[in-house]
Amino acid sequence: MKKLVLGNEALAQGAIDAGLSGVYAYPGTPSTEITEYIQRSKTAKSLGIHSTWSVNEKTAMEAALGMSYTGKRAMVVMKHVGLNVASDVFMNMAVSGINGGLAVVVADDPSMHSSQNEQDSRFYGKFAMIPILEPSNQQDAYNIMHYAFDLSEELKLPVMVRLVTRLSHSRSGVTFKERRTQNGMQLPVDTSRFALIPSNAKKQFEKLVVKKKLLLESSENSSYNRLCLSDDKTLGIIACGIAYNYVMENIGEDMDFYSMLKISQYPIPKEKVKEIYNHCDKILVVEEGYPIIEELLHNYFYDDDKIKGKLSGDLPLTGELNPNTVAKATGFFQNHTIQTPDIVTQRPPQLCEGCGHTDVFNVINELIPEIGNKNVFGDIGCYALGALPPLNSINTLIDMGASITMAKGAADAGLKNTIAIIGDSTFTHSGMTGLLDAVYENSPITVIISDNSAVAMTGAQDSSALGRLKNICLGIGVDPEHLKMVIPLKKNHNEIVNILRNELNYNGVSVIIAQRACVRLSHDKKEKIKQKIASLN
Repeated sequence: MKKLVLGNEALAQGAIDAGLSGVYAYPGTPSTEITEYIQRSKTAKSLGIHSTWSVNEKTAMEAALGMSYTGKRAMVVMKHVGLNVASDVFMNMAVSGINGGLAVVVADDPSMHSSQNEQDSRFYGKFAMIPILEPSNQQDAYNIMHYAFDLSEELKLPVMVRLVTRLSHSRSGVTFKERRTQNGMQLPVDTSRFALIPSNAKKQFEKLVVKKKLLLESSENSSYNRLCLSDDKTLGIIACGIAYNYVMENIGEDMDFYSMLKISQYPIPKEKVKEIYNHCDKILVVEEGYPIIEELLHNYFYDDDKIKGKLSGDLPLTGELNPNTVAKATGFFQNHTIQTPDIVTQRPPQLCEGCGHTDVFNVINELIPEIGNKNVFGDIGCYALGALPPLNSINTLIDMGASITMAKGAADAGLKNTIAIIGDSTFTHSGMTGLLDAVYENSPITVIISDNSAVAMTGAQDSSALGRLKNICLGIGVDPEHLKMVIPLKKNHNEIVNILRNELNYNGVSVIIAQRACVRLSHDKKEKIKQKIASLN
């Protein structure tokens, strides 16, 4: 059967057909559609595949490891910065190893379409010393999941599958294969490797280091790493992941006239790299993300003039690659430039009309003349747009949960009237521990939890915070006298301004929960939210 699907959807269906028993994830662009596809899939439902959103990426990865422990195949999905959150368990489960196949799917975001940085997750995979797979197109994304689980179980290691935005969010026809049955429950014979006390961890780490040779052999023999040498020795191209597609768009039917090494499995196949390097006069390395392979080639061969790519300036060091930048680097269009017409005037993104976040920012902005204009610490979510015109309310935006801890640090330094603004899902993702830090020292900060009852920025997925924020804050230790519930509407503006002013004058931790459902939610969903909140209170 062949279907037109996104790269994310192809990967998700590949996982289902490869015998997946559970997917664990926290929504984040460009990875979100993978889990959503499985949640919508009637096949996945009929197979009982677990697919509920996790509170954050760390809990997702730990749960996936728990499912793998039972012998079943599990997948954990996140965007690249989410891997930072999950890095603790990620590094350690490489040492413990896995039982059932475990795929760690990470979607990187070159050009930072909706991210804080362009980090390349291949570094993490290399750091953890595990296999990395990087599909080059949608069919690859589907097929590679079958291989990923098999490889994981063969090596008893988690396997990273790296996507990038352009592959995740573009469509192509994909042929699906026959579905494999799920693994049965089979607990590990020896559980000591999962108990990483130093004596066990030392043994496991030695085994991991020994496996590096197996990983390299697997990469050398992998069908996903293909070497073709031509009679023309002028130029050899090493193309990784989606960059292979950009090269092929330029070469087309003339591919037989070029020497090319396609890499979609890491560690890099050293013997194949040596072959193409020795065969050609010049080597162009085309890779989406950081110049990882290019740097390795410089370390292997020390020939700066022969190796071309991002470090040489032939390809851009930042942003996404595309067929045109690759064409220029290969010399096909040396003087070719792309002119983008100014069809419409560019304008910054803004919050939706009627959004409750806007009412919260209007309250803050009214008090800025009293408290100063550099006191508002922001967080990750729709409300991050409060850093842009016309609101211009937020001064900082670093990572999930940083608003509360940065406000605390600033208050510790003596800054008065510090405000942290954080969303409901981000608060449960990684803001709760920061609030506990603040409560422990009774830091003089005011935390505004702008609760729109959804993970709205990534498509309004269910928020694990729904109806629980007040009890969570009380459980953490917030003084009930300084825990305020408000409804951010224009008619309540003056009342909320007074509440915020009073709490800013309090020399301790105060929390204001501004609760109003996202305006983009359907009427039925809003009614369900009201019922859920009522049942919990």
